[in-house]
Amino acid sequence: MVSYTFIPLNTMRMKHFYFLFFPFLCMAQAPVIEWQKSLGGTGNDYANSVHQTADGGYIVAGYTSSNDGDVSGNHGGDDIWVVKLTATGAVAWSRTLGGSGNDVASYVQQTADLGYVIAGTTYSNDGDVTRNQGNSDAWVIKLDNAGTIQWQKTFGGNHVDVATSIRQIADGGYIVGCYTLSENNNSDVIGSRGGSDFWIVKLTSTGDIEWSRCLGGQSYDYARAVQQTEDGGYVIGGYTLSVDGHVSGNHGNVDYWVVKLDNMEEIEWQKTYGGTSSDILTSLVQTTDGGYIVAGYVYSQDGDIVGSGFHGPLYDDYWVVKLSSTGAIQWKKALGGYGNDLAQSVQQTADGGYIVFGYVTSNDGDVSGNNGYMNYWIVKLSSQGVIQWQKALGGSNQEGFNPIPYATDGAHSIQQTTDLGYILAGYSKSNDGDVSGNHGGFDYWVVKLANPLGTDDFLSESISVYPNPASERVFVHTGASSQLSQLSLYDLLGQHLRTTKENSISVSGLSQGVYLLQIKTDKGEVTKKMVVE
Repeated sequence: MVSYTFIPLNTMRMKHFYFLFFPFLCMAQAPVIEWQKSLGGTGNDYANSVHQTADGGYIVAGYTSSNDGDVSGNHGGDDIWVVKLTATGAVAWSRTLGGSGNDVASYVQQTADLGYVIAGTTYSNDGDVTRNQGNSDAWVIKLDNAGTIQWQKTFGGNHVDVATSIRQIADGGYIVGCYTLSENNNSDVIGSRGGSDFWIVKLTSTGDIEWSRCLGGQSYDYARAVQQTEDGGYVIGGYTLSVDGHVSGNHGNVDYWVVKLDNMEEIEWQKTYGGTSSDILTSLVQTTDGGYIVAGYVYSQDGDIVGSGFHGPLYDDYWVVKLSSTGAIQWKKALGGYGNDLAQSVQQTADGGYIVFGYVTSNDGDVSGNNGYMNYWIVKLSSQGVIQWQKALGGSNQEGFNPIPYATDGAHSIQQTTDLGYILAGYSKSNDGDVSGNHGGFDYWVVKLANPLGTDDFLSESISVYPNPASERVFVHTGASSQLSQLSLYDLLGQHLRTTKENSISVSGLSQGVYLLQIKTDKGEVTKKMVVE
């Protein structure tokens, strides 16, 4: 059995696209389940990442110890398991990837060529894996649209190296967020400072290392999320125990840590957020205003946590923080009850607000509807952090908690879908309540939530977008009752693409798919879906 390196960080403390925000939508009706699927076998199956695909289906990745039920071809131990679902949740295909050691996927994304890229970790040096350099290596796999391996690369040194996040970037290559415990000048790792470091790796389109950068201090620093920013630089989020090196301002013990690099890979700014206890950042995305939204969970009640509305002195709360483009706190919000509430994923939504997803043991405070000990919990926030609705999902057993050390902090995943509903993935041990079809142990549990309002209920009927679908240019007609001031185009992850003050906007050069068009007028803002063909 492979031994796992784990630094316990009090992850559990047990008991003894609508860019319009209407005030009357606060605590609105939560969305209903459109469909749910349990996927797996008689072993344990843990989904860590889900994304909607260009064909309207979904790609899900995590890892499995099963070799029956929905799972076949396991190489031994835990394998990465990638599942392609149709729009209705039927399995289109699945692949197990790995070797005789343990292999874990942390993040999956569809690529511009309609294939997929996966970031994860491998303890193998056989099967699908080549060139493991010791203990665990970061592992990046490129699949084609049918799930066949096009290339795979391992990166690391003589100790533990883990990839937690990957994004395809503007030049067609990839930026990978990792952490490393390997020593200086051991194979791919150069410049480590001690303990564990953030390790940011830039890959070419074929998976070769273009550059890499270690960030941190002499203690332990864990990167959880990375993306390219609109200025061509990069932002990395995670958590730190360090008080030296690249880290300054640590409030004590473990803090959220966000680092902004410029397009020359130099530190533009870095900020720590938290209090004197353990505060774990799990998710970060750039927002449409050029700032950032970060989420995780906190045990502190002092420092930056003050004023967030913390719920209990003995347990963790979700902690969501909106940052400016320079890392200044614009607002902060603690969410939860008098149990352990651990946020794992945050995304900006089409209305300029935010959707936060994780798991809870609470059934009080902000949380209602918990079906058992531990449930999924989704919270919809306005652009200013006001709760608009919340929903607990699950059964009477456990949703989201994984007792295996390298996954207790697993990256459950949520995304707003093109129909303005939500897709979310994690893992469940239940077979009652909201959950059905469990195969035994933990299963991938994928849930599709319907659009809570319905598009026609909130988009102004006086504004029209044409042609839609479009291939070159889209025109907007606002009618006589309002005057157009600005058009802005975004992809479904909230990445800003282009802006104009004219009544039309070019879509030339964009990939086929669904986009969001923000329309600003003198009477307010609306956002409409549009399709590029």
